[in-house]
Amino acid sequence: MNVHPRVARRGGAAAIAAAVSIVALLSFGGSATAAIVATVPLATSANYAVLGGSAVTNTGGSVLNGSLGLSPGSSISGFPPGTVVPPGTTDDNNAAAAQAQSDLTAAYINAAGRPITATTTADLANLQLQAGVYAGPSHGALSLTGPLVLDGAGDSTSVFIFQTNSSLVTASSSTVTLINGAQECNVFWQVGSDATLGTGSTFRGNLMALNAISVTTGVTVHGRALARNAAVTLDTDTFVNPSCAVTAPPTTTAPPATTAAGGTTETASSGFTPRTVAPAGSTPGTGTGLTSTGTPGVPGVVGPPKTDATPLAQGESPWRAVTFVAILGSAGAAGIVVNRRRSRARNQA
Repeated sequence: MNVHPRVARRGGAAAIAAAVSIVALLSFGGSATAAIVATVPLATSANYAVLGGSAVTNTGGSVLNGSLGLSPGSSISGFPPGTVVPPGTTDDNNAAAAQAQSDLTAAYINAAGRPITATTTADLANLQLQAGVYAGPSHGALSLTGPLVLDGAGDSTSVFIFQTNSSLVTASSSTVTLINGAQECNVFWQVGSDATLGTGSTFRGNLMALNAISVTTGVTVHGRALARNAAVTLDTDTFVNPSCAVTAPPTTTAPPATTAAGGTTETASSGFTPRTVAPAGSTPGTGTGLTSTGTPGVPGVVGPPKTDATPLAQGESPWRAVTFVAILGSAGAAGIVVNRRRSRARNQA
């Protein structure tokens, strides 16, 4: 059968164009840099800055920007001198507090049941993490001895969940900082026993403990302290209603970094202090950490977002590679057929 050269060229071009188009679609599909995690539904427990199971005890002038609740205990002490800022209310073993405890239990179980995205070190200090579900080795105790940075990567819906079957202890002056759109309302700490927040520390997120929560002197909590079965103790602390803006602040970039021996040193600017970023190939999370020095907001960050954690092994499905080879092979075969038909057409002419 004779094939006109123009028809042959069109057929070959169409085959190659189809192959290239499909390869492009497959190449761009599913290339996410952070896990997509649904938020944890707090329901009515979200109304409370502090919710205790057996008791709530306060020393000094703690300020709660949110309600104070207790159920099923019956001992709230230290208010005053502690203050619940209106429109927050005090619900002492009433129906509202009981419902909040029921909702807290559901939220706790929800967070505890999430499959983890990555395993961190037991100490979260000096890590910079994107959205995901994190746990330490064997879901053991977690600590925070320095700064922890949670990076929203420009997505205001980014959700961060930390799981431990044991305790959480933060050190004095430790900090949790949010950058690039991450929001306090979308940070959750599921603690399987007791939680302690160190003196003068800054903590962000929804702290949900199975047992007791101790907030030591001078802590600022941008979030909630919710204890299911035991007491919450406070000492001259400040609870700020967690931010959850509809539109996230714009991503900001720090001034250009300067190269130094052993890594890259960021240049100081307003809103954060310099840190040293470990060079490529080194152990993650060994820098001095990024700390906010001004009002809460979106401090700058150099370079693309990164996650300082060990991802779980995720096997790549071989279908993409097989499809690529098949498509490219088909395109090659189409080209061979076209060339042969063109040669026959010339010979018969």
